[in-house]
Parts: sequence; C-alpha cells; structure tokens
Amino acid sequence: MEKKSKEGLTAKKEEDTAKWYEEVCLKSELAEFSQVKGTMIIRPRGYFIWEKIQEYFNKNIVEKTNCENAYFPLFIPESFFKKEAEHAKGFQPEVAWIDPKLTQPGERLAIRPTSETIIYDSYSKWIRSYKDLPLRINQWCNVVRWETEATKLFLRSREFLWQEGHCVYETEKECDKETLQYIELYKKLCEELLALPVLIGKKTEKEKFAGAKYTFTIESFMPDGKALQCGTSHNLGQGFAKAFNIEFLGKDEKKHLPWQNSWGISTRLIGASVMTHSDNKGLILPPKIAKNKIVIVPIIFEKTKSEILKQSKKIKEELKEFAPILDDREEHSPGWKFSEWELKGIPLRIEIGPKDLEKNSVTIVKRNTGEKSQLKIKEIKTKIPKLLDEIQNELFLSAKKFSESNIIEVKNWNEFANGIKNKKMIKMNWCNERKCEDEIKEKTNGATSRCIPLENEKVSGKCPNCGKSAKVKTYFARSY
Repeated sequence: MEKKSKEGLTAKKEEDTAKWYEEVCLKSELAEFSQVKGTMIIRPRGYFIWEKIQEYFNKNIVEKTNCENAYFPLFIPESFFKKEAEHAKGFQPEVAWIDPKLTQPGERLAIRPTSETIIYDSYSKWIRSYKDLPLRINQWCNVVRWETEATKLFLRSREFLWQEGHCVYETEKECDKETLQYIELYKKLCEELLALPVLIGKKTEKEKFAGAKYTFTIESFMPDGKALQCGTSHNLGQGFAKAFNIEFLGKDEKKHLPWQNSWGISTRLIGASVMTHSDNKGLILPPKIAKNKIVIVPIIFEKTKSEILKQSKKIKEELKEFAPILDDREEHSPGWKFSEWELKGIPLRIEIGPKDLEKNSVTIVKRNTGEKSQLKIKEIKTKIPKLLDEIQNELFLSAKKFSESNIIEVKNWNEFANGIKNKKMIKMNWCNERKCEDEIKEKTNGATSRCIPLENEKVSGKCPNCGKSAKVKTYFARSY
C-alpha cells in the first residue's frame, strides 16, 4: 500500500490560519525560512509570481505613465534621514544601521528601509528647470525594516522586495492627479492579475506615511479577519523638496519648489494572493500568476501504456504556451499525483486513461472548485484557454463575495466591538480624531483605521467610540 504523501497539510485554514498559511507557502515550494531570523528564501515557484507582477507593472504602469526604471544605492547616510524630521522619526525604530567602525568616518549608514532620501539627493542635482519636469522614476529593489513583531513569509519580513516610484511635478494639481492615478493602477493590478479585490481609500493622519501630506492605500481583507495593506501612494507635498534643496526655474524665470509623490507595492502581494485563494488541499493560484498552468496525468495500464503516453505528449506539445507538466512517473499512483499537484496549486489538471482514449476525450479538473468535466481531444486547443480565464474570474468573484460579506456597517460601540471580536471589517461614521483612534486601538487590542473611502458618502450622527460628531466614513479592522 502506497504511503500517504508527507507533503500534505496538517493544519486547517478555518482552525489555525497562521499555521495553515505557513504550511501552504513551505510545502507548495513558494518560499522557505533562511538562517537569518525574520528573512526568507523565495523559491523559483514564488519568484515566478513576483516576475509576473513585475511584467504586468512595467507594461501597464511604468510604460503607460512615461516612468523610467533606475537603481539607487542600498546604503543611506544618516544625515540624509535627518534632513526631513518627520520622515526620520517615523522610520527610526525600523532602521538597521551598519557598525560606524565599518563606514566612512563620522557618519552611520542605514540599510535602505525606503529610498526617498537618497533618491532626492540625486534629484537635487538633476532638476534645474521646469523643462526637467515631470520627472518619473521607479526602482525595483530590496528593503530592510527591522521588524520586532512576529514575522510571516511574504506578509511581514525584515527584508522584502518591492518597487518604489518617485515623481516630481511642477504643480500641486498635477501631483494630486497622479498620486491618485498610481493607487488606482495598483487596484487594477491586484484585481486583474492576482484576482484580489481591494478597497481604495485615504489613510488617516495617524496612519499616513511619515513625512507625507496624505497617503492613499489599497486594503484587502484576509480569511483570518485581518486587513492587509497591499499598496500605497503618497503625496509628499513640498517638504522633501525643501529639505533636499530640490528647486527649479519656472516659466516666470523665478525659482520654485516642486511637488513630489512616492508609491509602492511589495512581495506582500504574493502572500495576499496565497492566503485569499488557497484551501485545505494546498495552494490555489490564479492562472495568470501560475508558472505551470496545467498538469497532465496519464492513467497508465500496461496494455494501453504506449498509446496513452503518446497522446499525453501530443497534448503537452499542443498546450506548451501554458508550460504544462507531464507527470508520467510510474512509482506513484494517480491519486498521489493528484494530491501533490493540488498542493502545489496547478490551476488545471488533465487526466487521460483508457476509457478517455476510447471516447477521444480527456477528463478536466479545475483546482479552484474540483469540478470535473469531459473534453474532446480535438477541442483542447480552443477550450483550455477559456477554462483558465474562467478559473481566474471565479477566483476573483469568490474572493470579492467573501470580502463584501465580512464588511459590516455599525452605529454603536457594542456593534463595533462585537464586529472586531467576530473578525469582521467595520465601516462606520467616525470623528476622524487621533485621540479617538488611539483609544479604539487600545480598547480592542489592536483594531486600527484602514482607510477613508474616496467616494463622498453621506456622514451623520455621532462617533460610536467618543460620541463626538462624525465627520467621515472609515474602515477599521485588525491588521498585519
């Protein structure tokens, strides 16, 4: 009797989401822990997802907004941070410093937690005239933030990969317009590529990026009842320009300070997609980000072996654009193979056995639903692409339904407290005061504001926490 695969999951998504999520990432071979606490190794299956994000991003954001990719140093002089006080204060707890004995005399070097300061030092040299604007630069790189909280693969680690865009504009109006544009493009990326529904909104003063005038965000809601910030876009105003002596000669032949923004997404998006879509059998990936979109499993019997394998190889060749895997190993049973490829998240399985061959057909199994169907071999080339699109769409609609069903609107404190306790995202009329925000976090043991919707919704009544007049609609939830 064949032994059960040791690769199977031991934790259930609905019972122990944290352990289940870690097992999915490890056993599906997306990532593994490194020997340095809080860091991870992204394996080829996981890195392929990041490459698909980069590919989509470069084509649909970088190129379409006339942005250019560049690269800046990993090491940032301490004096750069001190030039913008609010920014320096905001990042101080997370910065990893190199031993001063190893750096240039008299100055510590930080390992990049974000690149505003070192990039803007260059901008001060590059920008001279209004003719140099707008300047739009994007960087793909790694950053280090010395997290002291519990780390999780992809979702929260001390080192992670991201892109960070940094733009400079002649006018505030242009800066406002494109700061919003970038967060809207992020939303489109999440939904089109990752099948990940997100809320779009504005951060509160307490939660905005350190040194920014304001911050836009996209937020997703995870199956364990926590919100996950998936991307941000910050209007930095003119503070960094002033701090780094970035100025330009305007059309009026006078010197002016430009307006700036910065915007970023990270490998956190991989974790968001994994946690949102996967199940107790293992990884589920939207076809658009799956390295191998199809696995072909021949059902082998000695009598029909050569014919079955011949047809399987023919199907593999016909579908080569989807990087199919042909699993013709004879040391494992079909059932064992089914479990392995379900664990690893292959979106579509094609089974072909003697009975299928008699009917000139194959059996198709969708990973997301387990739905089985018969497909004529002659129709494979035309119908498989449609099936993959169907899976992509089903995953998005399923995730959207889950997210929407777990957002509740409340009118009083009891409803708020019970909602947080029951792992919901809360929407409510709120006073928009920092003191109240701090109180809510303390009283609920961690619930924070996620965003203020961009739509002009009607606001009335009192704040459920402090009783003051409500000023904005706001989402609250526990978060990563």
